[in-house]
Amino acid sequence: MAILSIERFLMTSAIPAIQFTLKVASISQHLFHIHMRIPALDQASVVVSLPAWIPGSYMIRDFARHIVEITAWDEHNGQLSLSKTDKQTWSIDNPDRGVVYVQYQVFAFDLSVRSAFINDEYAFCNGTSVFLQVEQAQSCEYQLNVDMEGLPENWRLHTSMPPLHESQKNHFACESYLDFIDHPIFIGRCQTQTFSVGKVDFTLLLSGDYLIDIKRICDDLTPICLHHLNLFDDEPPVSSYLFITLLSDKGYGGLEHLNSTALLFPRFDLPLMGEAKQRTDSYINFLSLCSHEFFHTWNVKRIKPEVLVKPNLYCEVYTNQLWMYEGFTSYYDELAVARAGIITPQKYLEMLGENLTRVMQGNGRTRQSVAESSFDAWTRFYKQDASSVNHIVSYYVKGGLIALALDLLIREQSDHQHSLDSLMRILWQQFGKRNLGTLDNSVVQLCKEHFQVDVSDFVEQVVHGTQDVPFDQLLHVAGLSLHQRTRTHKDDKGGSPTEKPTHTRELGMIVKNTEVGVIIQQVKDNLAADQAGLQINDRIIALDGYEVNENLLQRLVEVSQEDSLPITIIRDGRLLTRSFPVVSAEKNLFYLKIENESQFAAWLGDI
Repeated sequence: MAILSIERFLMTSAIPAIQFTLKVASISQHLFHIHMRIPALDQASVVVSLPAWIPGSYMIRDFARHIVEITAWDEHNGQLSLSKTDKQTWSIDNPDRGVVYVQYQVFAFDLSVRSAFINDEYAFCNGTSVFLQVEQAQSCEYQLNVDMEGLPENWRLHTSMPPLHESQKNHFACESYLDFIDHPIFIGRCQTQTFSVGKVDFTLLLSGDYLIDIKRICDDLTPICLHHLNLFDDEPPVSSYLFITLLSDKGYGGLEHLNSTALLFPRFDLPLMGEAKQRTDSYINFLSLCSHEFFHTWNVKRIKPEVLVKPNLYCEVYTNQLWMYEGFTSYYDELAVARAGIITPQKYLEMLGENLTRVMQGNGRTRQSVAESSFDAWTRFYKQDASSVNHIVSYYVKGGLIALALDLLIREQSDHQHSLDSLMRILWQQFGKRNLGTLDNSVVQLCKEHFQVDVSDFVEQVVHGTQDVPFDQLLHVAGLSLHQRTRTHKDDKGGSPTEKPTHTRELGMIVKNTEVGVIIQQVKDNLAADQAGLQINDRIIALDGYEVNENLLQRLVEVSQEDSLPITIIRDGRLLTRSFPVVSAEKNLFYLKIENESQFAAWLGDI
């Protein structure tokens, strides 16, 4: 059946190509079945491999570990010897130097946007998880046939991959392997809604058949997508775009592709049919996520660092520039939601304040620059532990704040003739459209060349150094002022003022309730818990002689008139008593205020 399926596919194309048939072999066992035909390459051995990472997610994931069996044979049905040469590569003996067939299965049970997943609602995969690359055919065309036989009748196929021929259902083709793996595939039960913005046709796909108000979501996405199209002020790089949304009980994520994105989101955080039209924070987060991934259509998928133009997918590819790509995109994702009128200006300022608070509460910002964070994404940002808050900074969040500061700096030094929007358009024209990669100094050079603006000191100190973003010197450009306060409750994220602080004492740790006492999950540098010598995974069972839970722990510290309190912990089976200092809470939550309405309106509404 494997050979016949591919041979039927072959009859439709006269172009020599690497050809695949993809089939959901078992829903209950979460298996994809893949058949592959490699044309005669006049090679005594054919080498195939699967990527170790997926573009946009900078961590080695070793997708080949999910290949559970693999065999090869020639065009006469003779089995070929196949040997594994490293964790992701196979060498196939091909003495006749003819056509080679490969058959393998992939275990697909990683519910994420990065890999492959099969359940009773749908099957989903990225090309990096299921399609082998042929080493000797780097420039060869890659073609795909999706076999839907035996699947539930209401399962449908969706992908952004270009069709091989308009008349041929489920047959697709790409000019290169890098293109081929950049189109995620969804097969399953879903609801879809299409909408058009300018010259681009969009499709929103939601997995399952829940009573979600998909039309309302599309109506809200329309002005956001229009913002991005207008910002770049050019012929869009795509004519169609697909939002693949995997709905689940929990989970969050997004991954950009050439003309689509894969999203993971909690199903009941989206608006249901018949619900009130107010937009919850979680729904706003979904719209911002969609905004983020669509902005990547330009910034990352086409404007990109030089080393990622043709990346090596089998080992780490290092760059200092992720602060610019993920950071700038993180800035524009929420800004577009505000400019589109989906949220109020005050709500947008609240979100900015929360982002600033997130960065300023971590001492890691004093130890790692965003350029270093970008370079170390493979080993530190994507592999965080309980103490990461003390050692690293997010190139996403601080990068977004840097984007805001650059916008204000460019506006101020150019007498409001230019902005970050102007810089994005130049990056698109000079790099994205021409398929050229940026260098570490590209932002500085472009600002100097096109705007006569010198941002070199700012970049050196804030991007390559660990200086905080100097908002106290820049926010006046947008008619804003910066303010600080203490925490009012344990989940306080900042972003808005408060009349009366209720948390005047700082614990300096994150804890979780257990049956007896609390477990320490995080200890922050130089604050009370650290000064007391407490450690991650310590169980606090009593403070000042009283058994505690998370709430009582804070209350006892708040009302104490002592300089310190005895704290009883269990550490690795040992009962210990320490002295817990009672210290005032820091003013480390931030919010913004509008000081000049007309200045602020001009800044926020500017494109």
